[in-house]
Amino acid sequence: MHPRQTRIVLWGVAAVVAVVCLYLVYGIYASGNPMLAAVVGGFMGLGFFIYTARRGYTLRYLFPGLAGIGLFVLLPLLYTTWIGFTNYGSKNLLTFTRATEVLLEETYQKEGAAFSFALHPDGEGFRIVLTAEEEAPPPPEEAGAGGGAGGGGSGDGGGGLVIPGAPGTGGGDLVIPGAPGDISGAAGDGAGSAGSAGSAGAAGSAGSGAGAGSGAPVAQPQAPKPSAVFVTPVLRLTDKEKRRIEAVPLAGSGFVPGEPAPIKDVVDRRDAIAALTIVFPDRSTATMAGLREFGRNEPLYKRNADGTLTNQQTGVAIAPSFETGFYETPDHQPVLPGFRTNVGGANFERIFTDEKFRGPLFQIFAWTIVFSGLTVLFTVVIGVLLAELLSWEGLRFGGVYRILLFLPYAVPGFISILVFKGLFNRNFGEINMILDGLFGIRPNWTGDATLAKAMILIVNTWLGYPYFMLLCMGLQKSIPRDLYEASALAGAGPLTNFWKITWPLIRRPLTPLMVSAFAFNFNNFVLIYLLTDGRPDFLNTMVPAGETDLLVTYTYRIAFQDSGKNFGLAAAIATIMFVIVAILSVINLRLTKATAVEKR
Repeated sequence: MHPRQTRIVLWGVAAVVAVVCLYLVYGIYASGNPMLAAVVGGFMGLGFFIYTARRGYTLRYLFPGLAGIGLFVLLPLLYTTWIGFTNYGSKNLLTFTRATEVLLEETYQKEGAAFSFALHPDGEGFRIVLTAEEEAPPPPEEAGAGGGAGGGGSGDGGGGLVIPGAPGTGGGDLVIPGAPGDISGAAGDGAGSAGSAGSAGAAGSAGSGAGAGSGAPVAQPQAPKPSAVFVTPVLRLTDKEKRRIEAVPLAGSGFVPGEPAPIKDVVDRRDAIAALTIVFPDRSTATMAGLREFGRNEPLYKRNADGTLTNQQTGVAIAPSFETGFYETPDHQPVLPGFRTNVGGANFERIFTDEKFRGPLFQIFAWTIVFSGLTVLFTVVIGVLLAELLSWEGLRFGGVYRILLFLPYAVPGFISILVFKGLFNRNFGEINMILDGLFGIRPNWTGDATLAKAMILIVNTWLGYPYFMLLCMGLQKSIPRDLYEASALAGAGPLTNFWKITWPLIRRPLTPLMVSAFAFNFNNFVLIYLLTDGRPDFLNTMVPAGETDLLVTYTYRIAFQDSGKNFGLAAAIATIMFVIVAILSVINLRLTKATAVEKR
C-alpha cells in the first residue's frame, strides 16, 4: 500500500477512535459526572497528542502505564479523598440543583379540583374520558327591598301572610299575598322596609293604603358553566408501569363516546389506571383518586425570588442550608431529599471526637495492626520451615509433599474460607466434634471475641503459608551450594546453616514481599466478610462495628450497612487508612533497608 494511502487509513482509524472517545466522555458527562468527564477527556486528548504528534514519540511506550496509574490509582484516590470532605450519604446523594428540581416536581391533589372519568371501549383497548365540572356558584341569599309613600290604597287576595308592625317610618303591616303578586305595604307616611318572601298562610285580609311597595331577590341563580371534557389515546391497560399519558380536548379528538364500560372493567384494571398520570394541554396533571374520579395534581412547592420554596399546601417556606445539606423549615426540620455540600474537615473531626466512632475505631485499628503483623509472622515462619524441610535431600516422596502443601494456594480463597466456616461451626462443625470427643468441649468460635480472632488467624495462616513456602524454595535455589559444603567441613549443623547462611541471604529479597503481605492483610476484606462479618459486635456503640472488624470492613459497614449509609464518613476513614498503610510501608522499608543500594 502506498504510504499516502496508509496515512489516510491511519487517520481514518484515529478519527473513528476519537468519535468513540468523545461519545464515552459525553456519556460520563450526561450521567452527572462533569469532573470525571473532564479528567477522562483530558487523558484521551493527551493520548491522541502523544500518538499523533512527532514531539510525543518518546512517551508512546510510557503513556499506557502512566494512564493506567492515573485512571485506576490516582483518580479513585483523589475522588475518595474529595468525598471525605462532603456530606455524601444516602440522604444526600443529589446535587443542590437536582434536589431543588426534585422538590419542584413534587405534586399534591388539590381538594375540590377533580375529574369524573369513565372507560370507553375503542378497538382492542379503552379510552379514558375525563370530565371536569366547574364549581357551581353558591346559592344566592334572597332579600327583598320594598318601599312606598304613604297613601290610600286597597288590595285583597287569597290566603297570605301578614307580618304586623313591619319596620319603617310608616308603621304599617307587611302583607305577603298567597298568590304571586306584589308585596304591598299598608298605609303609612314613610317608606316600607324589605320583607322576606313567604308562602301563603291563613285567610287573607283586605288592607288599605295610599301606596304599595314591592320586594325582589338581590342575586338571581346562575346557570353552571359548561364542563371541560378530555380524552386519552387508546390504552390497553394491561401493565402496571407508571406512565404519563397526554389527554386532548374531546371536541377536537374525533372520538365519539358511546356507552361507558361497566364498573367491573374499572375494578379489573384499577392498578393499571392508578399507574397513569394524565397530562392536560396546560401541562397540569391528574392521577386516579377513586374508581370514578381523577384528582388534579398541583405543584407542591413554588420557587420564590430569594431562593426559598413555599409549600403551597401548608404555606410554609423552606430555605436551603449549605451546612447541613438540606432544605429546612423555619424550625430547622430537614426536608428530603438532601443535597451534597462541602463540610470541610467535619468528617475527620467526627472520627476523632465523636465517642460512638472514636471508641470502636481505635480498638479496630489496634486489632488490624495485630492481625496483619501476626499473619505475616505466622505465614513466613511456617513457609520458611516447610521450605527448609522440603529441601532436605534425604526426604522421600518430596514431590508429593510439595503438591499437597501447595493445594491451599491452588484452591480459590473464598471457597477455602467458606469450608472453614463450616468446619468451625459450633454445633455441626468437624473441629468441634473432634474437640468434644477428645476433651468434651464445644468452643463458640464465632460468639466469643478471642476465639473468633484465633479462628481468623488460623484460617489466614492456612491460606498464606504456601505463598512464602514457594518464595523461600525459589530463593534457596539461588544460594551457592559451596557455602553449605564449606559449612559442613567446618562442622556446622542445620540450625547454624540456616541462621548464618540461608536466612541472611533470603531476608533482603523477602522483606519487600513481607511488607506487601502486611499491606494486603491490612485490607483483607474477603476473609473477614465471609468468615465472621466482623462479629461479635460491640455492645456500646450506635454504629455497626464488631470485635473482628478490620478498618476496611468497618468502613464498608458504615458505608453500606449503616442506616444512614454515610459515604462521606466512610471515605474519610478510607483516606486515613491509605495514609496509615503508606506510612507503615515507608517505615518498614526504611527499617529493613530493603530499598537501599548496596555499595561495592
